[in-house]
Amino acid sequence: MRSDIRIVAVLCLASLGARVPGAAQQPTPYRLTLQDAIQKALQANLSVLVGGTRVDEAAGARTRRLSAALLPRINAQSYANVQNRDLRAFGLSMPGIPDVVGPFSNYDFRVYAQQNIVDLESYRGLKASERALNAGKMDLRDARDLIVRVIAGLYLNAQSAAARAESARSRVTDSNALCKLARDKHGAGTATGVDVLRAQVQLANDRQALLVAENQYKQSLLALARNLGMNPGTPLELAEPLLYHPVSQSESGTLVPSALAARADYLSLASQRQELVEQQRANRARSYPKLSINGNFGGIGRSIGGIRATGLLQGQIDFTVFDRDRNGEAQELASRVKRIDDQIADLRRGIDEDIREALLNLDSAAEQVTVAEEGQDLARRELELAQDRFQSGTANNVEVVTAQDELARAEENYILAVSSHVDAKFALARAQGDTEKNILLYMGNP
Repeated sequence: MRSDIRIVAVLCLASLGARVPGAAQQPTPYRLTLQDAIQKALQANLSVLVGGTRVDEAAGARTRRLSAALLPRINAQSYANVQNRDLRAFGLSMPGIPDVVGPFSNYDFRVYAQQNIVDLESYRGLKASERALNAGKMDLRDARDLIVRVIAGLYLNAQSAAARAESARSRVTDSNALCKLARDKHGAGTATGVDVLRAQVQLANDRQALLVAENQYKQSLLALARNLGMNPGTPLELAEPLLYHPVSQSESGTLVPSALAARADYLSLASQRQELVEQQRANRARSYPKLSINGNFGGIGRSIGGIRATGLLQGQIDFTVFDRDRNGEAQELASRVKRIDDQIADLRRGIDEDIREALLNLDSAAEQVTVAEEGQDLARRELELAQDRFQSGTANNVEVVTAQDELARAEENYILAVSSHVDAKFALARAQGDTEKNILLYMGNP
């Protein structure tokens, strides 16, 4: 009777445990695509966030320069005072008039306005700030392109690690089958104990390799999650396995001009140069006359009831007679222009080199994939023949173990070749500019 009660209690506890939400349940892994990984990284990466604040800062600087020099400035002022005056201090001394007059009071309510009409220096300064803002936007784009390239590389590392783990898992399955076959044949008297021991050693080696491959795959997911701004403990699962997608080849001569028009780092340098040119124009404009108008309008009187409207409108022309600082600034700006010209020329050569190198690697990797596929096919045929020979008793399992090792080497060569091909596409996408769009296009995700 007591044993029946215990059985019922155990069954009830088990059913309650099954009903508790999350009891002994593993969280569902997040299936991560390459596009998802790129978007998450762009939203969380510090370099991108900092670049965005710098663009906002440059926009604020441009607004301040526009407001300070080119837009009208209007302010109001009001006061009431009581005062006396020493006329003798002002050079006024007449018989019958006291030296000090007052006290007397007056009230003044007035609006002041000022507007620059011709100020080429301020105008060129405004244009320079606009070029600086554009350069900041290009720097932000370049930071995004770099992050996309890094995340694509980390995703590729995880894909390669997953492919190696899958290959190791397949080898363990084959070794298990070989071990079972060796035991069966040894039991039937058609194989020796050495065959069984050799199969067991091969199985142990493959299990060890599987453990290493799975650990490397998990580490690659940790690194990927960290760079995506995700909790490293979040379970991830790659939604896109490592696959070979051939791409049509283009000539470097056609890719370089388009890359120069799309590379954000090159466009940033061009905008910085334009900013310096505008600063040079502003420097020359320091010697030009400036025309402005200003005025005021309000009321003034000895009492509130006696306030009368008064105003002033005047034009003003300012000339710079002597400004030695302008020559030093001009020399400084000319030096900066020369430096950035050298940087532009060097980057242009670097872009050309990046594209040519990526195309060479792409061609080589495509040929390596073809050779690796042939090697895989040959290694599989060799393994099948060795297994048939061992099954029929015409050979021991040395040939099978050797064929397994050859197949493992061929699979590793294929993984390396495909990974190199994908990495070459990533490098070409980065070299062309607009990295995110080109990477997704090369990976078949337009």
